Amino acid sequence: MLETKRIGNKIAEARKKMGISQTELAQQLFISPQAVGKWERGESMPDITTFDRLAAILGVDLNYFSESFQSSVTGTSTSEPLESQYVELSTEQQKKNLSWDLSKLNLVNTDFSGLKNLHEKFSSSNMLNCQFIGSEMSGLILKNNNVVQCDFSNSDISKSHIQNSNLGSNHFNNCSLRETEITGSYIQNCDFTGADFTRSKFKSSGIENSIVTNTLWNLTSFTDTYFGEITFEGRLEECSFENCGFKKVKFIHVTLINTFFKNNKKMKQVEFIDCKADKITYAFLKTNLADLTGITLLNVGEDEQ
Repeated sequence: MLETKRIGNKIAEARKKMGISQTELAQQLFISPQAVGKWERGESMPDITTFDRLAAILGVDLNYFSESFQSSVTGTSTSEPLESQYVELSTEQQKKNLSWDLSKLNLVNTDFSGLKNLHEKFSSSNMLNCQFIGSEMSGLILKNNNVVQCDFSNSDISKSHIQNSNLGSNHFNNCSLRETEITGSYIQNCDFTGADFTRSKFKSSGIENSIVTNTLWNLTSFTDTYFGEITFEGRLEECSFENCGFKKVKFIHVTLINTFFKNNKKMKQVEFIDCKADKITYAFLKTNLADLTGITLLNVGEDEQ
């Protein structure tokens, strides 16, 4: 109880130093202000995934919250550094034991590159600096995961489910994320260059400070999603943004086709530079009070490129 109270005080102290209210912090974490209040009063504690998001939002290291934080989230002694408590598997072990359930583990410097049938094996795990390059991961389920500094480049992660997870500083270059559902998750400092998000769904999630160059957005939907310091380029076709929030977001040289905007927040702060939109998308943007000065209407037939 004393530990819970002390961590609550730490959260409150860092939040006030950042100059944000409980409500503003809750919005960035996609939780209720009441939950933040309970933390700060010492009535409850965040889970490991939320602790990582808190650290990023409040600009502190995880160790700031408590010296015993490592033991509370790993179930191990605090006498060892966090990284030393992760499990490291050899390539030979990985190939021989693909049937192993790697849920609820801490994995570091593990190489799964080029392997297949990596599906429901990783829920509630922490992964640090792991390699999944060119792996077959279609139908993957990540639930309550903390994934940091991992490389998924050129992998198939289509039709996957990413739920209540934290993804930080990962590479998803040229990945297929088609028909993937991302719910209640926070994505920060990730590289999605060349990734394909066709028919993917984002819900109650956040994506911040991430690279989306040459990323394919087609029939992609965003609901209750926060965007921070994101620059869209290229083409968005038949996408939808509903009840989303924006901070330092830019659309540069973007063509918007049949893209739906409804009840979005702070659209006036979204910057459109040398963009084009069809008539229906332009109307949706206008209804959302977006600044249309950087957008020109497409001529009839011009969107058929």
